[in-house]
Amino acid sequence: MNQKILKLENLLRFHTICRQLHSLYQRRMLAQWRHVFSSAYPVWTAQLYAQPWQTDALIRAALSQHRLLVTKKEKKSQKSQLSSTKSKKEVEVWIGMTVEELARAMEKDIDCVYESLLNTAIDIDSLEAHSHLDEVWIKEVIKKSGMKLKWSKLKQDKVRENKDAVKRPQADPALLIPRSPVVTIMGHVDHGKTTLLDKLRKTQVAAMEAGGITQHIGAFLVSLPSGEKITFLDTPGHAAFSAMRARGAQVTDIIILVVAADDGVMKQTVESIQHAKDAQVPIVLAINKCDKAEADPEKVKKELLAYDVVCEDYGGDVQAVHVSALTGDNMMALAEATIALAEILELKADPTGPVEGTVIESFTDKGRGPVTTAIIQRGTLRKGSILVAGKSWAKVRLMFDENDKAINEACPSMPVGIIGWRDIPSAGDEILEVESEPRAREVVHWRKYEQEQEKNKEDLELIEEKRKEHQEAHRKAREKYGTLHWKERSFIKYKIKKQQQPLKPKEKAGGDSNVLPIIIKGDVDGSVEAILNIMDTYDASHECELELVHFGVGDISENDVNLAETFHGVIYGFNVNAGNVIQQLAAKKGVEIKLHKIIYRLIEDLQEQLSSRLPCIVEEHTIGEASILATFSITEGKKKVPVAGCRVQKGQLEKQKKFKLIRNGHVIWKGSLISLKHHKDDISVIKTGMDCGLSLDEEKIEFKVGDDIVCYEEKKVLAKTSWDPGF
Repeated sequence: MNQKILKLENLLRFHTICRQLHSLYQRRMLAQWRHVFSSAYPVWTAQLYAQPWQTDALIRAALSQHRLLVTKKEKKSQKSQLSSTKSKKEVEVWIGMTVEELARAMEKDIDCVYESLLNTAIDIDSLEAHSHLDEVWIKEVIKKSGMKLKWSKLKQDKVRENKDAVKRPQADPALLIPRSPVVTIMGHVDHGKTTLLDKLRKTQVAAMEAGGITQHIGAFLVSLPSGEKITFLDTPGHAAFSAMRARGAQVTDIIILVVAADDGVMKQTVESIQHAKDAQVPIVLAINKCDKAEADPEKVKKELLAYDVVCEDYGGDVQAVHVSALTGDNMMALAEATIALAEILELKADPTGPVEGTVIESFTDKGRGPVTTAIIQRGTLRKGSILVAGKSWAKVRLMFDENDKAINEACPSMPVGIIGWRDIPSAGDEILEVESEPRAREVVHWRKYEQEQEKNKEDLELIEEKRKEHQEAHRKAREKYGTLHWKERSFIKYKIKKQQQPLKPKEKAGGDSNVLPIIIKGDVDGSVEAILNIMDTYDASHECELELVHFGVGDISENDVNLAETFHGVIYGFNVNAGNVIQQLAAKKGVEIKLHKIIYRLIEDLQEQLSSRLPCIVEEHTIGEASILATFSITEGKKKVPVAGCRVQKGQLEKQKKFKLIRNGHVIWKGSLISLKHHKDDISVIKTGMDCGLSLDEEKIEFKVGDDIVCYEEKKVLAKTSWDPGF
């Protein structure tokens, strides 16, 4: 400011001096002409003399006024600078805040956060709106945005009140009444479990099962001639249904272990024993197929000793009953043994109050919607009851028994079909009765919220793990390039970038052939669960990647076909239907629909589909073999061509096929023949025992007596997947 004033003062002084010189010149001129004009112009002369001094006064006033204005402006600019420093926006942040939360706190668009993090070590592509930021990156964003940072206390989500439904406390023993036992029939596939149950029920369930094997949990109430009732659960014995067997063991009081007398202890027998031990459920041994000539019940009992199943004959507490499900022998003895064990266990339940139970199976019925088969464990279920199971709820519209007959109420230990669910609950879910529909919705919302929180927690842990990996990789890269010259560093980065270039469309199309996207649809929740469990054993991703696009319960729908078209996948249906309209739509869109009734047929089909995605294997098939007896050379033009004199030992040599030269067991040449002669005649085929002379398409190869010549052809053979599902 002072320099500006000095310059202005110098300018004004120069102007003043000029005016003063001008005035002096005027005075001198007046002095010369005074004697002429003194009398005539006295006033005018006086005014001329006064003007320079008045001008100086005006200049001094202007200068002081200018100084005042300049000073005021400077003060204003200082104030504006101070106010600008004071007006920096303060942003309240906390550790672990997300990108979206930071943008909201800054009152900026989310892109502003991304822009601030450009050219930093953080991977922008991996950041989502809900991604959590570290303290370093929060500071970086605030700094680049020209704002002021203010750390708040750790942000804590409002702790929501637990709205879940829970079981009632144990009932007063005085309120308990005896109940029927829940008995699960378990054992290896094809050992006669369902046939045994048929005899007890006097029905033909096994005849209706696809392929003669059980693929669902069946729940049946059987009334014995003595008046007692037993609820039976028939579980699948196939290896694919391990989860179903485990679920059956969890809701049961007694397990009847069926072992075929002619087959002995098998893989699923051992698994069933383990399920019983895990659930701490007593076992009754039913040795089936005792009517067969090759039956050996004692052998079965001895084999079971290795698995801590000790029969009464050997000093243990496990009842063993020799039965024949086919002829019905000893069926009542088995039922009496079960009732006797139930009496020892003193099974009781409380039939009053809100209902508690377990979902045994769930499926979608076309006319009735979501349906569940359940076992009631406490209380009495009636129409109109409000139930919650997993993340679904129901107002009971209809109940029916195993014969599809409508019933009005279901007591403890009773199997019942329930209609009225809003969504399909999962098999194994706990059923609880609540007081009203709003309460049911509240419970479901709470459970969904809990699941979401758990998922967020897992995602956060995964993100943190990936971030640490990225930082470690970045640190190693810096250490690696730190000592290099910038030119060397740039060249290495260029090479890496070139290797990571995206595939061209043609290359992508080729790469996608090793991916098999599939859609799974099943008739019941347990069947889909079994198929997914088998898929979890898939271990041949290096050959062909198996990609599960979607799975669900119910018939194949238009949405399934559209999904399969989008992902170029295959639809597998288990015990479900695909209507004519759906099949026509699938054919039009080029989508394969494969329907199966037996689970291992479905898995075999899946294995074939995976194998078809693998590149063919080239196999060599030998046509003939010859041994070299002599070597010589012939002249063709100016060149000498080596010739081998051979005798065909096996098969025949065909000139048009491929050949290989073997010496001491090692292949030293592969290619074609340029000539094949018998005596002096060119021929195309030499048979066993005949002599011939031949020359190769490579002149540098030298023959030796004792070498072998093999004639072969290459055939492409379909490869087979190495995945073994275990059955």
